[in-house]
Amino acid sequence: MRRIMLAATAVLASGSAGAAIAQPAPIEVTYIHAGKLLDRPGQAPRGPSTIIVRNGTIAEVRDGIVAPEAGAKVVELGDRFVLPGLIDMHVHLFNLGDPLKARLEATTRDREDDLFTATANARANLMAGFTTVRDLGGPPRGVRALRDAIARGDVPGPTVVNAGEMLSVSGGHGDLGGLNEQSYEAFHPRDYNNVCNGADDCRRAAREQIRLGAGVIKFAATGGVLSNVAGGLGQQMTSEEMKAIIDTAHSFGRKAASHSHAKEGTMAAVNAGVDTIDHGTFLDEPTVKAMIQHGTWLVPTMIASVTAAEQARSGALPPATIAKAEQAVAAARASHMLAIRMGVKIAFGTDTGVSRHGENAKEFALMVDRGMTPMAAIAAATVGAAEALGQGGKLGVIAPGMPADIIAVAGDPLTDVTRLERVSFVMKQGRVFKQDGAN
Repeated sequence: MRRIMLAATAVLASGSAGAAIAQPAPIEVTYIHAGKLLDRPGQAPRGPSTIIVRNGTIAEVRDGIVAPEAGAKVVELGDRFVLPGLIDMHVHLFNLGDPLKARLEATTRDREDDLFTATANARANLMAGFTTVRDLGGPPRGVRALRDAIARGDVPGPTVVNAGEMLSVSGGHGDLGGLNEQSYEAFHPRDYNNVCNGADDCRRAAREQIRLGAGVIKFAATGGVLSNVAGGLGQQMTSEEMKAIIDTAHSFGRKAASHSHAKEGTMAAVNAGVDTIDHGTFLDEPTVKAMIQHGTWLVPTMIASVTAAEQARSGALPPATIAKAEQAVAAARASHMLAIRMGVKIAFGTDTGVSRHGENAKEFALMVDRGMTPMAAIAAATVGAAEALGQGGKLGVIAPGMPADIIAVAGDPLTDVTRLERVSFVMKQGRVFKQDGAN
């Protein structure tokens, strides 16, 4: 009997200890005092305001500078312009951003080296104020691992929506043509399975990327500047192949993005139901009208064509890319101006990885130069990009219930959009990663 009583006492004691351990964690509360607040880009900014964050989520937005409750942290940004964290719809975290260095080091780097590079690039994007990015091309397993490590809080970086490898026809932009046999086998691991020919094979390729963890599917409708083949920028994938990929992505709840330069490839992708046209280098009125009719988003990556042309002229790119880079930079500005003038939906994207990581915000000045207002450009990088991601109402604004993705700059980016190139405060999901320029 004594043993039974002792055992019962031990069980009760352990239960009491367990109950003590199971006590809920205290709520973390932060009051952010903003001098000026653009809480909903596209609408007029507010004056002095207070954002109240509870456990990483925005709880309230109040007018004026509100005194904090007991135990709350306070972030003083009373002399700053505060706005939602920015979204870049087109980055390559595993790219060095230095093509000549990448070519020289290609045979001495392993996947593990690339993962450390990508981790540093992710941090650079976050410190530049980009709290969400869409990675549109990288090693599927690597980018999935980085995405999950960031989500767990193991390493600093933006929320990542990942595509894995871009799908391509044989000899197309996403196939590593132009390499000798040994290099092709080394740089094109078989587990990527991204090259496809014919509708059925392209369905298979899309499913392969989803199996490897892709949250969005990207395909090359046309040739590309940086592929080491002199195949031009024209349409490479058939309409049937595109539709098979897009329908497969949609059936799995994914968006589909099309790498598109030539207008014929862009039109085919739009008619097949693609969600975003990335680059859109050669556009005409019928193509833009089709995009408007279908509700297709343009992700113009303006800085990419400028950067690629500079790299080609400097000798950093292979000879096969030079003519393509010149064609793209000559056409892109007029095409984007046409799309903006006609009212196509624009989502911010840079193709960072072609340009340098952390310099994403240089895209804003090009957007304004090509006809957008600063407000429209900022909206494209917040509410617009969120909608294009399928995250409208979940990202892109500072409002109750939203993740506390918040940045701040000195001065007013609505009068000088280049202010966004110098972000002084970054909060992601309630955690401060940068304040007053200190990394």
